[in-house]
Amino acid sequence: MGLWQRLRLWAHLVLRDGLALYVAARHPRTPWLAKLLALIVAAYALSPIDLIPDAIPVLGILDELILLPIAIALIARLIPAEIMAESQAAAQTMLEKPRSKAGAAIIIGVWVLGLGAVLWWVLR
Repeated sequence: MGLWQRLRLWAHLVLRDGLALYVAARHPRTPWLAKLLALIVAAYALSPIDLIPDAIPVLGILDELILLPIAIALIARLIPAEIMAESQAAAQTMLEKPRSKAGAAIIIGVWVLGLGAVLWWVLR
């Protein structure tokens, strides 16, 4: 397996496990500490504010490449194994579902309208 394929597999597993944490955090038998930490990691992952700003070349993406997978792995250890296994299976199913063409069309439409509005404003 080549480097590129291994990186793609690794990225897929990180995405699956991050989604699995979301699923597990909603499970009633998941400990409250794991739920809280999963929420904090999700908020950090989605936040525009990073420990290392993305504007710094190479170093800027280290927190996403190293810190997030480590945090996901540590939080997953706080969740009972059977809940995590169920959550990973549910996350994998979510990732394998076909994407909505209607949803993509709506997003593209919003971008086209936004771009049209900007062009109209600039050219006016």
